[in-house]
Amino acid sequence: MKTIIALLFVCIGYSANAQTNLNDYKYIIVPKKFDSFKETNEFQTSTLIKYILKGKGFNVVYDDALPSDLNSNRCLGLMVNLQDDSSLFTTKTIIVLKDCNDNTIFTSMQGTSKAKQFKEAYTESIREAMRSFNGIDYAYNEKSEKNETVTVSFRNDVKKLDKEKIDEISNVESAKVQEESNSKIVSEEATDTTQYYKDNTPVDSNIKKEERETTTFKKVALKKLNVNDIWYAQATNVGFQLVDSTPKVRMNLLRSSADNIFLGKTDTKNGIVYQKEGSWIFEYYENDKLVQEELNIKF
Repeated sequence: MKTIIALLFVCIGYSANAQTNLNDYKYIIVPKKFDSFKETNEFQTSTLIKYILKGKGFNVVYDDALPSDLNSNRCLGLMVNLQDDSSLFTTKTIIVLKDCNDNTIFTSMQGTSKAKQFKEAYTESIREAMRSFNGIDYAYNEKSEKNETVTVSFRNDVKKLDKEKIDEISNVESAKVQEESNSKIVSEEATDTTQYYKDNTPVDSNIKKEERETTTFKKVALKKLNVNDIWYAQATNVGFQLVDSTPKVRMNLLRSSADNIFLGKTDTKNGIVYQKEGSWIFEYYENDKLVQEELNIKF
């Protein structure tokens, strides 16, 4: 009983401290693209986080649409960082809020999901992590905008210039005047003995900027999944071996440095195996042509 009461006081103290810290900031900034993803708003993570934080009373903006006061003083806001600790079978996320000096101000609990579809998994894990904001009654206290008046004095800062320095400044000013005179669009002189006129208006150049060729990517044909051809994953020292119901080894998967990406080897083909939109894809070259084949893998 004493342990439960102690834990309760710790949680209450943490919540109060977190609320005090968050009240010092006027905005929460959500990136349109998090570092762990390749695409903007991938799996709708940015829009989901902005929606949930706004529903909890925070003033939330995207990183490409900052209001004028935040744009001139980035310390008014906290930047959202989505920490992705996902493994092969479990999606794990943590919401971290950092200030303008990259100091961590708030860290949420870890949200988890075992959903197979990426969008569903990230939605579930982010919503669970966001439960850490429950009970925080946010109210901006304008502390960061209350700056003391700074008085600047230039007394005794003026020094006497020697003659050499004065001559140098005069020469520079004369050169600038001459340059401005030469840059006039039209210069002319009309007297009884001299009639001079010159138009310095710039003319269009006939030199065209070289246009770079844009690279186009051809759509790769995808070999559809054979639902009856199921391969079962068996762990090895370097990855997995995939066997059918015979059982016969159909492919070996070798781990790579990236999650959910394997080097795939069969008796006749070498390529990569990766997960895309919840499906496993085997990508390889066949007769100098790139081929994508959908696999039915059971882990």
